[in-house]
Amino acid sequence: METIHQQIFDQSAENEVFKVVFFPDRIYHEEYLNATVSKRYRYNVQEVRNKSDITILKGQVYLDGRFYTNFIRVEYRAGRLVEAARQKNRFLRDKVICWLKLLPDDTSKVAETFFKLHYCAWIGAYQAEIWMDIEPPANGYHDIKVKALIGKNSEITRIKSFVPALEDIQAIRAVETAFREDDIDHPFGYPITDPAWDNNFLRSYEAPNNPNPSSSDNTVKAQNYYLTFQQGWLLQAEDVNPVLYRNAMMESSNPDVAQDNVLGMRWILQRELGGNLIYFHQVELDPGKVEGTHRHIGSEELYYIVSGEGVAYMGEGEDPATDSFPTVTREIYMIGPKKCKEVPVKPGSIIYTKSGGIHGIRNQGSEKLVFVAFGYHCS
Repeated sequence: METIHQQIFDQSAENEVFKVVFFPDRIYHEEYLNATVSKRYRYNVQEVRNKSDITILKGQVYLDGRFYTNFIRVEYRAGRLVEAARQKNRFLRDKVICWLKLLPDDTSKVAETFFKLHYCAWIGAYQAEIWMDIEPPANGYHDIKVKALIGKNSEITRIKSFVPALEDIQAIRAVETAFREDDIDHPFGYPITDPAWDNNFLRSYEAPNNPNPSSSDNTVKAQNYYLTFQQGWLLQAEDVNPVLYRNAMMESSNPDVAQDNVLGMRWILQRELGGNLIYFHQVELDPGKVEGTHRHIGSEELYYIVSGEGVAYMGEGEDPATDSFPTVTREIYMIGPKKCKEVPVKPGSIIYTKSGGIHGIRNQGSEKLVFVAFGYHCS
């Protein structure tokens, strides 16, 4: 790391805190990027975005103290792809393939392609950098250690179709990406014809495309990761039209099933969220309506009651604080009957459910019951 950057770390109390709280958003990332094997190269990382196992960086490369080129870098830790490959009785080796789509302001410069990521023990991830230019500047030359990293499908590469977007690095507002196994199974050398994919587990998102409850038109099958470089949002929940669901989280045998048991979800943030967050939405239940009791495996969810009153259902024994509440038997979506605690909720009540926990909610009041929900992966 440049001396001046280290001084920022050492002499600034707030950055000492950030170094802990916001890891792995390393300041400038200078010690970890490819060309820093030579002290002639320095990076100005202007934006960093994370989602699950993915880190995307964009910025500038300086050579001998002068601006040289713009770049975008992909780092991928492959937790999900490891499991997908193991299901096919294979292990990931030293390379995986990335599909990346750049989404700049100028839609005529949108571009997508496949390229290879290389495992780097320095960061414990697969990575590659796409530079706008890889030719040495006039009257200049590449350091031999960096030159060895440059080339087609190398750690530092140039992709012709990306050049128009990379010319204005700030105008790249978002990217979409997915990952798969390499073409060749190493060290055995045979072609992989059915590669395992990590495309966000076929992730979809919800959009108010059709006012009919539980319409399939409202589920958009994106099947990739979306990382946005937008830095802030000002939103009003009422400006987001609700998606309606009939008998959400219920099977037809559930005694709460009814034609008019419809709830609304305002999907406020979904693909925009980073890290392991999946969604932030606002749920609205009219009097007498029920969200089916259900269980999440490998994810967590938090409900915060905004207005109205009702009862929530939590699995028996999940929280000792619920022991004094009535025990009831509930039909758990796709699982069957389980004993639950029936817990009164009102504005300010919080229901926090870890992986494997059970929750559901019923409006027993005379006004709309409104709560917000955060969902995120935890494994």
